[in-house]
Amino acid sequence: MVMAWRFFFLGIPLLNPNPKFPNPCSFSTSFLITKTPKKHKPKRPKPDSPRTRPVTPDSNKIPQFESLLDRDATFRFLTKTKEFLSKQSEQILPLDDAGKLHRELGFPRGRKVARSIARHPLLVTTYRHSDNKIWLGFTDLMDQLLLEEKSIMEAVEEDRVTKICKLLMMSKNKRIPLSKIYHKRLIFGIPEDFRDKIGKYTDYFRLVIEDDGKQVLELVNWDPSLAVSALEKEFLVNEDKVKKAFKFPVKYGKDLGLEENDVKKLNLLNTLPLVSPYSDGWKLDLWSLEAEKYRVGIIHEFLSLTLEKRALIHHIVEFKEEFSLTRQTYEMLKRQPWTFYLAGTEMNWAVFLKDGYDENGNLIEKDPQVLFNEKLYKFAQMQDEELSSEFGEK
Repeated sequence: MVMAWRFFFLGIPLLNPNPKFPNPCSFSTSFLITKTPKKHKPKRPKPDSPRTRPVTPDSNKIPQFESLLDRDATFRFLTKTKEFLSKQSEQILPLDDAGKLHRELGFPRGRKVARSIARHPLLVTTYRHSDNKIWLGFTDLMDQLLLEEKSIMEAVEEDRVTKICKLLMMSKNKRIPLSKIYHKRLIFGIPEDFRDKIGKYTDYFRLVIEDDGKQVLELVNWDPSLAVSALEKEFLVNEDKVKKAFKFPVKYGKDLGLEENDVKKLNLLNTLPLVSPYSDGWKLDLWSLEAEKYRVGIIHEFLSLTLEKRALIHHIVEFKEEFSLTRQTYEMLKRQPWTFYLAGTEMNWAVFLKDGYDENGNLIEKDPQVLFNEKLYKFAQMQDEELSSEFGEK
């Protein structure tokens, strides 16, 4: 027995007394799992950074608003691809080229575009062209939806002209670079071809070419009927509601011994009157109370003009020169939680106009474009068999 163990440690193979059974030393151990599978590994916590840190603490979050940002992320590929392909001459794009346009088409960088296409089979598809290459394009259903959207745009054209006029009337010099309005047109429901229609509305605004070649849209006529903000209209209907919309508290010493009711009255005197966003508030002392009232009113009116009564911060900051906004916009909005809600992360957050939504997080008034978008999102989540069954039931 001692001799056998000596042979084993010296690496000398032992004779197998029973040839019917293989030597146990010759079995392979490659089938053994030596590493923990990735799916069983505990997930690492996301690093704390402005990219992941919520702009609103969990205890104060409104889930309905946060879920709307999640919905935007879910349909980012669809919305951006719809916009990009619609501008192409034949609304098609080689799949090889599409794979390089992650920013323009809205799919994650480093991922295959085919994965995003497969998520919306009723709206976008691939097919083999006559040149034997694979192309990306719209389905027949999507083509029908685009025609429907075009008819909606034609029906609401006057409303969009009014929105542009109100933006120009709020701006510092009653003029805004055309590129800024074009880049942020979607949040207002302004159509892609509005630049070609400027000549139809010369009584309202005109296109000015500056010395450096920049195209600027300039207001032609001031319309007093449009210079009424959403807050002013609401004040005529529900005065108490508007009085509670903003708070600009007065700082006072505790030795005054003011009661709670007295404090409310004092704060109300400090809050009212508000400053109209259509006034020359940009001339006020930048850090004065009246100037802050003006900037708060500007953002409130800006959001009221959007389709969904909300906007990402970079949509608002795009117009910082025209609306005299400061770097303290974030702190300013956080001081008004009764009217504004901030959602998202510190790096990319959105501002919601709370009055535009009901208690369930649904828009109180829905623009025809919003209704169309909801219809589009519904189709985006369906598969071919679901569409067949739905129309079969009807």
